Amino acid sequence: MRPSIEGFFYVCMKQINEEDKQLFRSTVDANVPIDKDGVNRSSNALKKPAFTAYSYIVDANLDGSKIVSYSKSGVSIKVIKKMKQGNLNTMPVLDLHGQTVVEACESLSEFMYHHQFEPFIQIIHGKGYHSENGMSILKTQVVSFLSQHPQVLAFNSCPDKDGGTGAVFALLKQN
Repeated sequence: MRPSIEGFFYVCMKQINEEDKQLFRSTVDANVPIDKDGVNRSSNALKKPAFTAYSYIVDANLDGSKIVSYSKSGVSIKVIKKMKQGNLNTMPVLDLHGQTVVEACESLSEFMYHHQFEPFIQIIHGKGYHSENGMSILKTQVVSFLSQHPQVLAFNSCPDKDGGTGAVFALLKQN
């Protein structure tokens, strides 16, 4: 009579000693997948810590319909043009609608930490239609946050098809 598969695995596992189990675990834990271009993007050892040195905005100073644009020196004009036109590949998107300034900063910090190896990200902050005087507190906070973040090389309001002035594309520094 043929033993069941469960019985087979039980017998095999019973024969593996604790030292072999530890050796296997240490080998597996030390290895991480390598991307098709040979870059190890999933290693936590390569990840920079989450950015937490941001400041909070108290008063909104950006109109919901204002186009925002920022770039550090050395960023290619072609890349800025691609961002303005929305000619970018698929990217991670964070929607901050309904969040407070504090919640938005925490969400941004966590989102950017998890997607720090992406070249571009999109952040939807809204236009502040429900804000006083048409000034958008979330938009103002996002612009401030991205301007302070050391990994952000550039950002620009999205074209209308991607959210217009209620969203931004950001270019992240690749290590």
